[in-house]
Amino acid sequence: MITRKIFHLRLPSRTLLLGERTLLMGVVNVTPDSFSGDGVHLDAEAAAARALEMQRGGADILDLGGESTRPGADWLAAEEELRRVIPVLKLLRGRLKIPISIDTNKSAVAEAAAEAGAEIINDVTALRRDPRIAEVARRRKLPLILMHMRGEPRTMQTQPFARDAMREVTQALKEAANAAIRAGVPKSQLVLDPGIGFGKSFAQNYELIVRLPELARLGFPLLLGPSRKGFIGRTLGGVPESERAFGTAAAVTACILQGAHIVRVHDVCEMAQVARVADMLVSKELRRRGIG
Repeated sequence: MITRKIFHLRLPSRTLLLGERTLLMGVVNVTPDSFSGDGVHLDAEAAAARALEMQRGGADILDLGGESTRPGADWLAAEEELRRVIPVLKLLRGRLKIPISIDTNKSAVAEAAAEAGAEIINDVTALRRDPRIAEVARRRKLPLILMHMRGEPRTMQTQPFARDAMREVTQALKEAANAAIRAGVPKSQLVLDPGIGFGKSFAQNYELIVRLPELARLGFPLLLGPSRKGFIGRTLGGVPESERAFGTAAAVTACILQGAHIVRVHDVCEMAQVARVADMLVSKELRRRGIG
């Protein structure tokens, strides 16, 4: 268990305090082929309703995505991605009180989503696919989440895995953060995500969680998304995505105890309870050390 550093993430509408407690990022996929089986099949009204339900359940951030990044998926055209997410953003404007993160790897989508109300950009390619996303974040003054993915969705689970996953993730995210800073994004506006399940082997997913304090040494807040991932299903004997809530709870707890500031989850109500208990363990440890 490590001591989480406190960060302040500036959004257009507010400042998010990271580290005092774990923030929950609820996932809404406006796709017909989400790996987790929770895609709302391109229905803007259903997506908006789910977002509002997540807000009531305790989500601190809503992560909206219009492109599946499940293993084997191909990239989606920007026009189709916009057709999926912009109607949802318009329906939520003025109704959703928590900030919205746009999950995209395209600067055109990030720009349009920001115009429609998104306040955070979540790039699962860490600027590899479209470096101009950093320019959008700089110009719009939005936080930027940089996630590590080995390869791309179509090939990430079929190509050889890294020999040293921790070294590769740390180096790649350090380089991505430096690229964003060179593009004018303040260091204080960056969040790093090691990309659990994205081009990692079964064992490497666990290793990255256990060694999360090493990634924290880069000096950025950390986001992790273990929710319903394949390594949990394999651990539990092949249970389907919809039956991985308890396994996800264990993984989320481990992420928090190892220093995650934000956890990205599908089951918000359940994980809100998990995070509350895990945060209590962290705070008890701080008090024991005379820190809190």
